[in-house]
Amino acid sequence: MKQRRLGRGVAIVGAGMSKFGAFPGLATRDLFVDAFQELLASVDKGFNPQEIEALYIGNFSSDLFEGQAHTAPIMADWVGLTPRPATRVEGACASSGVALREGLIAIASGLYDIVLVGGIEKMTDLPTSRVTDTLATAADVTYEVPAGFTFPGLYASMATAYMHAYRATPETFMKVGFKNHENGALNAKAQFGQRIADIMEARKASAIRKGRPVPTWSDEMDFLHDDRANPIIAWPMRLYDCSPISDGAAALLLVSEELARQFTDSALHIIGAGQASDGATHDRPTLTGIPAARHAAKMAYEMAGVAPADIQVAEVHDCFTIAEIMATEDLDFFPAGEGWKAAEEGRTARTGDRPINTSGGLKSKGHPVGASGAGQVVEIWKQLRGEAGERQLSGDIRLGLTHNVGGTGQTCAVHIFERR
Repeated sequence: MKQRRLGRGVAIVGAGMSKFGAFPGLATRDLFVDAFQELLASVDKGFNPQEIEALYIGNFSSDLFEGQAHTAPIMADWVGLTPRPATRVEGACASSGVALREGLIAIASGLYDIVLVGGIEKMTDLPTSRVTDTLATAADVTYEVPAGFTFPGLYASMATAYMHAYRATPETFMKVGFKNHENGALNAKAQFGQRIADIMEARKASAIRKGRPVPTWSDEMDFLHDDRANPIIAWPMRLYDCSPISDGAAALLLVSEELARQFTDSALHIIGAGQASDGATHDRPTLTGIPAARHAAKMAYEMAGVAPADIQVAEVHDCFTIAEIMATEDLDFFPAGEGWKAAEEGRTARTGDRPINTSGGLKSKGHPVGASGAGQVVEIWKQLRGEAGERQLSGDIRLGLTHNVGGTGQTCAVHIFERR
């Protein structure tokens, strides 16, 4: 395959996101305004929003979640950017990761100099059963859905295949969720900003208030093994292995590299980008990894001229805990079958040698599907600029990566960022 290079450099000079969670009475446009306002405040030297030339908005299915299609121009209108061209980009849960790539291409081609990339989703207005049905439209509705698969079931199949191949256990997956809740507890924007220990104490306090028997969990793993507190959704995936139903928005300001210093002295340069596609799970030779992620990562590494070992922090698509483990292998952070051991050993914790999902990941931060990819970039923006607060990694962090997956891996977008 031909090695790809950008026609000119592209940098991120501003980033913002709404809080992720459940927000009755708010629409995606309201959440996007929140994200855009935070973006404006993040641009160190300030700028006039009217300089933005185009918008690329990642959104999976506002049509079904909100009954509102044609969302991109609405977002442009609500942040005062009409009549700029506004394009909605749909790639299931990878929608805003793909939108970022489209914005990158638009600037690298020379068509635009300043572009706004966003991600939006409002999921919580529907009951859980309808959310499940809506998400299922990102699977193969001809083969996978009629066979009875939902996304928890599909990723459970990957988990059981991985366990069979490499001898991982359900406890391994629990430890991934535990780690991400530890990180999310330090993120004010996270939907579940609580450690597992905090959740346990809240459950005990609730039992006392209601005059019910107080649970006697000995530790967090005891809690996670409790079928009442952490029920099985699709074995071996339990409730705390699954990302939540979420609302949220994120926004990124992209400019041509030669303009970056007009906005900030601490830009994030997008040095690598890759996107790949694949068929549904029934056509894949293996379920222990996501081939599209491997292809996208290879493209991104080659474009950036870096190796997996050079990446200092990564936000990966942990829609389910098994997905994080597979991602660390698909990105070549660890050999195939070794990702679960790295998770067990604490290597992917904030204090480990390969920190993953310092934001709390989709598991704790939340997963408003169309916004998740852009939300990942917001965390990398903060980490590389030393602005992540209590969850800030130590040392000089200059290289970060995002990995955003759509569906069961039919789409994957990988981006690599550098602070110079």
